[in-house]
Amino acid sequence: MPNFAQLLVADRGQSAHPVEIVPVAGFADWLNRQPPRVRAAIAQQQLRGKEGESAVLPAEDSEDWSAVLVVKDGTLTAWTLAGLVPKLLGGNYRLVGADTGAAGLGWLLAQHAFTRYRKPEPAEPCVLLSADPARIDETVRLAQATATVRDLVNTPAGDLGPAELEATVEALAAAHGATFTLTKGKALADGYPMIHAVGRAATAERSPRLLELEWGNPADPRVAIVGKGVCFDTGGLDIKPSSGMRLMKKDMGGAAHAIALAGLVMAGRLRVRLHLLVPAVENSVSADAFRPGDVLKTRQGLTVENTNTDAEGRLILGDALTKAAEGEPLLILDFATLTGAARVAVGPDLPATFANDEPLAAELLAAAAAVDDPLCRLPLWDGYDDMLKSDIADLVNAPDGGFAGAITAALFLRRFVPAGTPWAHFDTFAWRPAAKPGRPKGGDALGLRASWEMLKRRYSA
Repeated sequence: MPNFAQLLVADRGQSAHPVEIVPVAGFADWLNRQPPRVRAAIAQQQLRGKEGESAVLPAEDSEDWSAVLVVKDGTLTAWTLAGLVPKLLGGNYRLVGADTGAAGLGWLLAQHAFTRYRKPEPAEPCVLLSADPARIDETVRLAQATATVRDLVNTPAGDLGPAELEATVEALAAAHGATFTLTKGKALADGYPMIHAVGRAATAERSPRLLELEWGNPADPRVAIVGKGVCFDTGGLDIKPSSGMRLMKKDMGGAAHAIALAGLVMAGRLRVRLHLLVPAVENSVSADAFRPGDVLKTRQGLTVENTNTDAEGRLILGDALTKAAEGEPLLILDFATLTGAARVAVGPDLPATFANDEPLAAELLAAAAAVDDPLCRLPLWDGYDDMLKSDIADLVNAPDGGFAGAITAALFLRRFVPAGTPWAHFDTFAWRPAAKPGRPKGGDALGLRASWEMLKRRYSA
């Protein structure tokens, strides 16, 4: 991960190459004001004044070149500058015609790549000078959190199992003076039977566990953040085909989001009593694997007929949500790469978002719009609750038929959240199937900035 703090710095009059920000409507007038050498460069690089186009411009002094970027209306989004950065040589840059604003995030993340398994291509850093120094620290932390999600999700399961997730949460706790708690073995089997059941087929080194972190003043509002940590998902005995298993290293994407969000909360010194919970498992196949048709006990006391071992994420989250609720939080957020149905419904870019509290839902959607991190709310439709009925247990984990799969999964989770406790569930893909500027193909944070913005608005000191 690059040192983002060195790539976005306060503008104190340092020497820098200017980057002119030109709105589409003003491009023709801007071009007419340029000297012949600039108009020639624009023509050679085939700029037509369309949104997102950019060019490097010559100057009388060969060392004094600049750049131009065409934007829609002069307003910069988080990703406005991301496509420009790869075209620039290393050095300092200063925007002309616009404030850095939110665009610093894209500038930073355009210079991040996952290089654990290959030698990175050498590149001189591109440094953006910001006239808004008060915003720099926040932008750097958001870039770090996003890169954390990407790096965790991109790491193959052979190098990121439950033990490695444990080390990640433990290191996060140590960095912020938080308390770390590990539950595994017999204590897990007795206290969190669904987490244990899902992960018990894995080897001893990759055995299931519950990871917890607590931080903050106990007198402050208690906020619980829960993340699905299925480090690899074979589907269990309802085994996935090879095509469905190919990307299952990303099935801990919910845990990655929860860990990154917890880091933002602590670094931002929000006035909360934070409780992070990550049930970490590998859904493997062995003689000891849990079976279709098994009836599972739960920490809450309900019984669950397991109708599909590939619907394991909601099982481990059920026990973790129960534990979270025991602390009587004022708010619970959970993140999970939970259902393919959510991807069919809203595609890869939009986390399907469920909330049992209207003010919370409104805050989340407003925050998402404000920071350009979209969410798509789906209903907790009570009429589908009957789909969870079982003939022999309190409920099933996966109804037959496949209808409303994302909704019924959320309704299953709702059974483990106390009535009256505000709760939001993010069914996020955690993966970008095609690259966009500043957002390479691979693991990505989807819903992270929106949830952080909501928490920041509520609980900033």
